Amino acid sequence: MSNKYLIFLGCAIPYRVSAYEISSRKVLAKLGVELVEMPEFNCCGLPLDPVSHETMLILAAKNLAMAEQTGLNILTLCPGCAGTLKKVNKILKEDKVLKEQINGHLKEIGLEFKGTIETKHLLQLLKEDVGVEKIKASVVKPLTMLKVAEHNGCHILRPKEFIGFDDPEDPQTLKMLIEATGATCLDYIDETECCGAPSVGVSDKIALQLARDKLNHVKMVEAQALITICPFCHIMYDTNELRIEKIFNEAYGIPILHYPQLLGLAMGLTPEELAFNELRVNASKILKQVTEEVNKQ
Repeated sequence: MSNKYLIFLGCAIPYRVSAYEISSRKVLAKLGVELVEMPEFNCCGLPLDPVSHETMLILAAKNLAMAEQTGLNILTLCPGCAGTLKKVNKILKEDKVLKEQINGHLKEIGLEFKGTIETKHLLQLLKEDVGVEKIKASVVKPLTMLKVAEHNGCHILRPKEFIGFDDPEDPQTLKMLIEATGATCLDYIDETECCGAPSVGVSDKIALQLARDKLNHVKMVEAQALITICPFCHIMYDTNELRIEKIFNEAYGIPILHYPQLLGLAMGLTPEELAFNELRVNASKILKQVTEEVNKQ
């Protein structure tokens, strides 16, 4: 197994959820994963599908062809990017006519899609390439004092024929990785339901209601935090939790953490190193609890 990957950041993460990138780079470095920058990437293509399916194919194929020139597999932090690059990779490898058509466009910029690399989301890489045992071995401050809930989101495992790992109806990977930190991962009602973010452009009211339902279910099991692995799910909850509290006259106080932030704490990294200051929902309560428990050990 190679420990070197091209990192594909996508459009949203560098500008809207940089804490996800910062914490991911920190924990991957500790796990011995080397990240190579991919400075000339463009959008994965997802926002253009199905409005302009061919344009989506060209954009994704361009990213894949550039990666192929390095001989390195792609690591993404965004499930939407991972899903799109995986899908286009599979479609073009199986459809020779379409592959020739898309390569006709890529030829104009000196590129050719060959289908020689893979794309993996952070979650898949941690499970398959790093492994749970190595993650457990990296933990120096087990988070046994924390009880949290997880939110996978819609794109991380769907559609299954393109993503190809875990069960979208009963996902276990994120739970397994959370428990590798020593924290307890609580089950709750409708775990696999959407965060609401895709509905924002159609109905802000519906989107907030979906997020509210999820927060209520997480609150019911008394989770101290909600763990995400998708930038858009994180934005939906972290940006809107305080707004939902105000609109519906409710109180949650549930910080929304990127999984690498949780893992980073267990690895002994500081909240400052993991960019906890960028979270909108205050996480100081659980950070204080972690610090106090660790000091007792």
